[in-house]
Amino acid sequence: MKRILVLGGTGFVGRSLCERLVERTGARILVPSRRPARDQTVRTLPALDLVQADVHDDATLAGLVSGADAVVNLVAILHGSARAFEQVHVALPRRLAAACRDSGCRLVHVSALGVGRDAPSQYLRSKWAGEEALRTAGAPLTILRPSLVFGAGDRALNLFAKLQAYAPIVPLAGSASRYQPVWVEDVASAIVHALVQRIGLGQVYEAVGPRVYTLGELVRLAGRWSGHERPQIALPGFAAWLQALVMEALPGEPLLSRDNLASMRVPSIASGTLPDLRALGVGAAALEAVAPGYLSPYRDCARLERWRGAVAGR
Repeated sequence: MKRILVLGGTGFVGRSLCERLVERTGARILVPSRRPARDQTVRTLPALDLVQADVHDDATLAGLVSGADAVVNLVAILHGSARAFEQVHVALPRRLAAACRDSGCRLVHVSALGVGRDAPSQYLRSKWAGEEALRTAGAPLTILRPSLVFGAGDRALNLFAKLQAYAPIVPLAGSASRYQPVWVEDVASAIVHALVQRIGLGQVYEAVGPRVYTLGELVRLAGRWSGHERPQIALPGFAAWLQALVMEALPGEPLLSRDNLASMRVPSIASGTLPDLRALGVGAAALEAVAPGYLSPYRDCARLERWRGAVAGR
């Protein structure tokens, strides 16, 4: 492969993937962004071109795909209207599949565990519709369905830790919902292996870690590893719905939406009927082996700052 197009390459998974692609493939990596001036994280990587482009524009997308040997689609949203989910999770994959079919390039699409035509949330239903659009287009396709993805800079465990740093108690919606967290670097490695080894065409892989946790357990562990574990109150159904409604009304992107709550009704765990990361040559790392390293208040030089502060206060 000489050229790989990564849609969503400036996001959490995308940054890790671009690093792995640069290390492992020797290909030129193209990452489109609407605001490249704000997405400087990947710009410093060698053999990577960060270009201004709107991937939701048909002509622009076709031009980006035309010179690529492979395309990875990581573009997704967690919150939004029905129209937004349709545009990002369905319309974009449909146009992308058509462009890849016409050019003959390989496509790896990152979806989500729990997707289904009759799933309870717009997020999961639209993800399923996007997969279907890709399959029916007949492009050379591999699909990954990850559970909750964790790693340094994630928006899950870091958020749980931050909330407990300030809140004396955690009122938690969906505390019994189940996840099988997977390390972002393992997801990135799986995508690279699929591309480099040219395996998995027409196959769906479940990207999961070795152990299942409830949301309550994940929040508790994030608090413990960050040094400020707090008590939890598991909210019953109506109270959880009300909490999500209030959060939706607050400015900015909500921490929790009613659609997120609906998604929590579907366990984000391996089905046991589809291959997992091992089939792509990746042994999934345990949460306990990775997360304490970036959540701990004593990581890197922080432990020295805490020591200096203690000494200065004497």
